[in-house]
Amino acid sequence: MAPIRLALIAGGMSGEREVSLKGAAEVEKALDLKKYKVIRFDPATDLVAMAQQAANIDVAFILLHGIKGEDGTVQGFLDLLDIPYQGAGVLGSALAMDKNLAKELYRQNGLPVAPWEMATKADLDNPTRLLKTLSLPVVVKPVKQGSSLGMSIVKEAEKLKAALKLAFDNDDQVMVEQFITGREITVGVLGNDKLSALPLVEIIPDEKYEFFDYEAKYQPGATREVCPAQVSEEIRNKAQAYGITAHRALQLHGYSRTDMIIDQNKELFVLETNTIPGMTPTSLLPQAAAEYGLSFSALLDLLIDLALEGRNIRNDQN
Repeated sequence: MAPIRLALIAGGMSGEREVSLKGAAEVEKALDLKKYKVIRFDPATDLVAMAQQAANIDVAFILLHGIKGEDGTVQGFLDLLDIPYQGAGVLGSALAMDKNLAKELYRQNGLPVAPWEMATKADLDNPTRLLKTLSLPVVVKPVKQGSSLGMSIVKEAEKLKAALKLAFDNDDQVMVEQFITGREITVGVLGNDKLSALPLVEIIPDEKYEFFDYEAKYQPGATREVCPAQVSEEIRNKAQAYGITAHRALQLHGYSRTDMIIDQNKELFVLETNTIPGMTPTSLLPQAAAEYGLSFSALLDLLIDLALEGRNIRNDQN
């Protein structure tokens, strides 16, 4: 049988470009070259080439993070070219990327979330308005950025203005969220119609990091990950159920990874859902998949199979 002609799409124009390229190198290394003929495309330079070669592409594997890649834009381009791809379609990608809309959908579907307010540019002059409904500490973050870019934890009112400016420098929409102290876990989900929740991973940044920021995510040795997370059966089951509910609430396909906090009272709060999780053998979702029984290569095979299986579902919903 002829190998599947796979477009590996990585790079892009977001602040997470280098992370994307590193992940793509690991994916290409892990793919079975007897099964796949891999063609690399970088949306920063290769969109015309991809369109010209569309008839010779069986499936795409998107490994883009952040804006113009994880937000539905590239997904829409591939839909126009009639090329199936792994993961969420246009709608699900856009919903998950918009942290404000995602939280509204979480709440409507019964998922617990931290209180939040949307900031405006006027709050740069009068940031204390936001503290009428929220109490310090708070988390200030761009609505549509990934990898914690532009994000801050504010413990003192006089530092709120600088945090808002940083966030607005990264996005035109900014949210301010009640900070919750606790243990951060993440839950992977696999499947199209039938969903399976993966083992939980606990994320433990080094003590020098205030939160799981960009450096803590990508600096080797900066963060310890425990898989399976050492939690009670009750919390594990609840977190896995929440991961599946979040996946469905955002109308996702193929796979996702939802981050949560276990607070000091052992209550769970949903933070956000990632539609294109990091994809190296040591990334969070592949770690969970390995604990579940899927090697990195087998995980990639499954995601590609789900892409080919799910193209009709996506076309119906977009």
